[in-house]
Amino acid sequence: MNSSSEKTKMTKTGVVFFCALICCFLWGSAFPCIKIGYSLFSIGASDSTSQIVFAGMRFTLAGILVILFGSLLQGKWLRPAKKNLLMVGKLSLVQTVGQYIFFYIGLAHTTGVKSSIIGASNVFLSIVVAVAVFHMEKLSVKKVLGCLVGFAGVVLINVSGGSLDMNLSFLGEGFIFLSAVSYAFSSALIKRYSQEENPVTLKPGMVISDEPAMYRTLSGYQFLCGGILLTGFGLAMGGRVHVGAVSASGWLLLLYMGFISAAAYTLWGILLKYNPVARVAVFGFMNPVFGVLLSAIFLGESGQAFGLAGVAALLLVCAGIMIVNGPAGEAKVQEPEGVAER
Repeated sequence: MNSSSEKTKMTKTGVVFFCALICCFLWGSAFPCIKIGYSLFSIGASDSTSQIVFAGMRFTLAGILVILFGSLLQGKWLRPAKKNLLMVGKLSLVQTVGQYIFFYIGLAHTTGVKSSIIGASNVFLSIVVAVAVFHMEKLSVKKVLGCLVGFAGVVLINVSGGSLDMNLSFLGEGFIFLSAVSYAFSSALIKRYSQEENPVTLKPGMVISDEPAMYRTLSGYQFLCGGILLTGFGLAMGGRVHVGAVSASGWLLLLYMGFISAAAYTLWGILLKYNPVARVAVFGFMNPVFGVLLSAIFLGESGQAFGLAGVAALLLVCAGIMIVNGPAGEAKVQEPEGVAER
């Protein structure tokens, strides 16, 4: 598939909705999987350093899966060109290392309700960063309104299951917010890099223009590097995972969680390449909704999912997505300022 036909396909509303919801479903399934994983790997709910080690193992595995899968598809071992190593380094530090270190430390110092609500601000922050920092698109009333409506749904589904106080701390709520900021910058960087770089060097002297291979290479190596750094940071801080005591079901679950990251982030990156950040990012409000629904199914946490508040929250999130992507602003896809299509 050439670049023009792929762009036409990946900007169609139905394709964007389907692919984005697949990503959100996969990410949403991580919520119950992480809780089950902590049990299978004997990690305490408040043991943030061991949780960072667990996350590092997950992302290291995700990187290996992406690289192996991409190499099999390409028939050659995928590796980044030398000029792309800085991209890999920046993305691994911002998307994988920074985002998850801030998240897990913050989560240990605040409640799940507040972390979910503050974390959902990453959707609006992604748009702000794309507009104000990278000048990729313009802010509109429609985008702001869609984000506010979707955010209201996230707040509703979280506060319906527990109390929400206004006590704030830098190590708690502050770190969760910094995690959301890291996510926002990573979204903008993924879009910029995918616009600016097409070729991928497979071996010395051999360059291809296969853009899907570029996504697999970039995401695979940033996961691998970020996962190794996360694991090392967690171990240095005293975290431990006793791998010898883990059952086969624990390793299978870790494999699935690696697949979640490998598949969802790669597909999300392709969507970001061909669509405005706002059009894609707003679907992120579905992550906690899917998380609550799947937690109800697999963990029996049904209080928030199937009540009136859960239905209302889902409707608000869907309304926010439709406001941003609906006919009134149907996605006329614009090239980012200063970036010419190749």
